[in-house]
Amino acid sequence: MISKYLLSINLLNMSKGKSFYLTSTIFYPNAQLHMGHVYTMTICDIIARYQKLIGNETLFLTGSDENTAKIVKAAKEKGQEVPEFLNEITAGFKKLYSDLNISYDEFIQTTDQERHWPGAIKIWNSLGESGDIYKSKYTGLYCPQCEAFYTEKEVIDEKCPLHLIPLEKLEEENYFFRLSKYTGKIKNRIESNELEIIPNTRRNEILAQLERGLEDISFSRPVHTASHGIPVPNDPGQVMYVWCDALTSYISGIGYGTDEERFKKYWPADVQVIGKDILRFHAAIWPAMLLSAGLPLPKKLLVHGFITSGGHKMSKSIGNVIDPYELINEYGAEAVRYYVARKLSLFEDGDMTVESFQDAYNGDLANGLGNLASRILTLSEKYLKTCPEIPKKSDFAEYFKFYESFDVRQAADYIWKKIAELDVLIQEKKPWESKDTQVISDLVIRLYTIARMLNPIMPETSNKIKGLIKANKKPSKPLFLRKDA
Repeated sequence: MISKYLLSINLLNMSKGKSFYLTSTIFYPNAQLHMGHVYTMTICDIIARYQKLIGNETLFLTGSDENTAKIVKAAKEKGQEVPEFLNEITAGFKKLYSDLNISYDEFIQTTDQERHWPGAIKIWNSLGESGDIYKSKYTGLYCPQCEAFYTEKEVIDEKCPLHLIPLEKLEEENYFFRLSKYTGKIKNRIESNELEIIPNTRRNEILAQLERGLEDISFSRPVHTASHGIPVPNDPGQVMYVWCDALTSYISGIGYGTDEERFKKYWPADVQVIGKDILRFHAAIWPAMLLSAGLPLPKKLLVHGFITSGGHKMSKSIGNVIDPYELINEYGAEAVRYYVARKLSLFEDGDMTVESFQDAYNGDLANGLGNLASRILTLSEKYLKTCPEIPKKSDFAEYFKFYESFDVRQAADYIWKKIAELDVLIQEKKPWESKDTQVISDLVIRLYTIARMLNPIMPETSNKIKGLIKANKKPSKPLFLRKDA
């Protein structure tokens, strides 16, 4: 198995592996993105870059959930038409992703009538053919923030369990999906790990919900209450509700309803990355839809926690909101990517403050990796005539095993362990005194190995260090330098 992890210096010569399909959640474009979105997208990008690194033909999908009442409300508040508002917000999404060096391959928008709507209509019809769509009057508790109905046993004091705001009591005639029919089937798929949910805490959480039983859910809204959306087939008085519409984007974005060959190539997804607040939607409603439509379930759901600040949920009223745009502008995207990878655990909630970010930047990057790379590259330029011969293959088995279990934090810790070991070695050998070219060559090769490992987490830094080594040049300026410095 070790050969699986031998990485050639010339990745272009690697034979193509299997296809690997990864999705992030698709976000509401009713406002600009925050650190929670940055966290999700950075984790997805690190996983995608690793898969590409080992030679798998990787497709990374993200997008925006646009057929919601929130969008109409937000557009009205800005005095804009919905299309104009969406264009502006999604352009902001893509600008942030570009700034963060997020290497997504597909960006699906649920308002896209050519790419998305055919898939949503197709799955609606499939659910109907399975006898799982029916029309009925419904009275329920509705959260305008979630755009979701909740049952009495899911709420406390008639408040949304997520947003803690009073729920609206609505009575409507809608189409419903027979979610209750699939409770046992979903439970069996999760218990057998056919649908693997990571970490186990989230697996146990959804299994407990399934043990209590699932109830049928509303799958449409009347046009007079939700005019912005995909019309229900053969009933223009109703529009598809968020579940059938938004969740289908994971398959419409790869050709479901438009390009069946491409769809079959990538589905089922190898991993879908979601936040813990939408576990029920992705681990109960989404699998039930797929089972009803006769489609395979995703292989894995990777469920991450929230980012808090100072022990509290980020809130403007508390004053602890951390703006990702400000961090990127001052410290650079690589510093943000590093912090997300190493300082926040993927499997539980993580706390982030500006002070902890600054400490990590100064200690681990500027005075850590940056200083070490500069010292070694200065010695190389001064005492070596050319770049030393870099081994064509390196054994990364110990490092890569962390990515196989999606433990990005452990992978980052492993790199900084190697940085610390190299720092100790240079202090022991004192090559600035001995001028021993063999010792300096060894230091350069070790630094190059570290740069290789950095590729998924800090791709720009990885390429910069490798480029300097090959050119046998010291950096003309510090690798990590604040914009205001």
